[in-house]
Amino acid sequence: MKKWLARRYLPWLLTGITTLLLLGLPHLAAGWRWLGLVSLLLFALGLLDLWQPTHAVRRNYPILGNLRFILEYIRPEIRQYFVEDDITPTPFSRTMRAIVYQRAKHQTDKRPFGTRMDVYAPGYEWLNHAMVPGAPQATDCRITVGPGRKQPVSLSLLNISAMSFGALSGNAIQALNLGAKLGHFAHDTGEGSVSSHHLKHGGDLIWNIGSGYFGCRTPEGRFSLDHFRAVAQHPQVRMIEIKLSQGAKPGHGGVLPASKVTPEIAQARGVPLGQDCVSPAAHTAFGNPVELLYWLEELSACAGGKPVGLKLCLGHPWEWFALAKALQRTQIIPDFIVIDGAEGGTGAAPLEFTDHVGMPLQEGLHLVHNTLRGLGLREQIRLGASGKVITAFDIVRTLAMGADWCNAARGFMFALGCIQAQNCHTGYCPTGITTQDPLRQRALVVADRAVRVQNYHQHTLHALRELTAATGLSHPADIDKHHLMRRTSTGAVVSLAHILPDLPEQALLHAADSSCADLPEPYRTYWHKAQPTQWSL
Repeated sequence: MKKWLARRYLPWLLTGITTLLLLGLPHLAAGWRWLGLVSLLLFALGLLDLWQPTHAVRRNYPILGNLRFILEYIRPEIRQYFVEDDITPTPFSRTMRAIVYQRAKHQTDKRPFGTRMDVYAPGYEWLNHAMVPGAPQATDCRITVGPGRKQPVSLSLLNISAMSFGALSGNAIQALNLGAKLGHFAHDTGEGSVSSHHLKHGGDLIWNIGSGYFGCRTPEGRFSLDHFRAVAQHPQVRMIEIKLSQGAKPGHGGVLPASKVTPEIAQARGVPLGQDCVSPAAHTAFGNPVELLYWLEELSACAGGKPVGLKLCLGHPWEWFALAKALQRTQIIPDFIVIDGAEGGTGAAPLEFTDHVGMPLQEGLHLVHNTLRGLGLREQIRLGASGKVITAFDIVRTLAMGADWCNAARGFMFALGCIQAQNCHTGYCPTGITTQDPLRQRALVVADRAVRVQNYHQHTLHALRELTAATGLSHPADIDKHHLMRRTSTGAVVSLAHILPDLPEQALLHAADSSCADLPEPYRTYWHKAQPTQWSL
């Protein structure tokens, strides 16, 4: 007997068999017939669970799935025994997931009993407000990426971060893309390329190209310019993003086992059916920073005037400095750079990589922002940022640290209905989000979840406008590091401007070996050693 039948549908089928036996047998005692009626009601409940469109768990687990919602309904009384310990893994996840669920479902996200209790704990952050705050403005929370291009992009301040088809189900991809279209924001494809599910509803796409060159590769796995040109010129593809590394597992490639390479995935990625789909740790299209920029220039010419940029999780600072010096030497300026924090990532990855490899978003964004300031290039390059960006306060803090826009994966996963069962890598996702099993993913109703994706985006940007008004400003981009405060380990309160000071404009343009001593770390140690023609020192 198949596992899906034994584990998911068997209780419902047993109620049907019990109903037939108890109500179909003649001369049965009245007490047994009442039991048959109860069994019939449970069977009918299972039918309702299978066909209702709003609860994925109930669609995948008829009858049994209702136990979860009963626990949620009474959780104020039993939270410490059931919900907090078993259903959601961490306090951070509990709070953030609740906020996203409420916004996605168009429910109030207001909470009673005031401020959280850790306001005096080291690391606590807050936004200073104005004595005379303004009213929330009808601000168009958007920026323009590639203003000098033939096809510039008007981008929302909050967009869907990279999650591939293959990691997510086809229904999940469709719901995200339809939600992006309804809310007028962008959907990053992840490195799994552009699939038919991305194209079905017409939402704006950011095409993410990783080291596997999926969707633009030769049979041997090398980059193919002809295949790239064909996909890049699709009208839904608005921006091209070259992924050097990702926050979930920086410096690590990936393998999708042959058993998981379905015909749809094989077609989207341009890989053979029935073989492992390998994403190497490093790119083969370039060998050093200068070659990378010349390659970007070639891609830009083939993309029809669409913005082209990079995505990376920062590692060795001298490698970033080498790339920055290559920008200075070649004057080939990418339209954007997305900094992915090591704390980000929704997919499965080795524990050591998720916990201990890569630079967190704060340090990575600060380093990139400051380096571009030091070279006088900051105004020419847009900066995106991702890494546990979920709430409007996360967006405010990230913009204040130097980003121009934010991407979110975790928040939009919650909007789809993710309950963090942490079965993403097994194919047994109970909500149909991270599985290729057609029976499991049918639980996710695209039209219903797309509206939730749109709602989460809309309400979060509304909260962003309210936070902006509370500071007395008119646009989120006007909030800077002076507006944000943090309690340090000593109990002192300082602004982020004090913790993360900006490098003076053009401070790196004439920094020779002798003058590097006046620069902060890591510029003092590594700036003069980095070379634009090599990654290593």
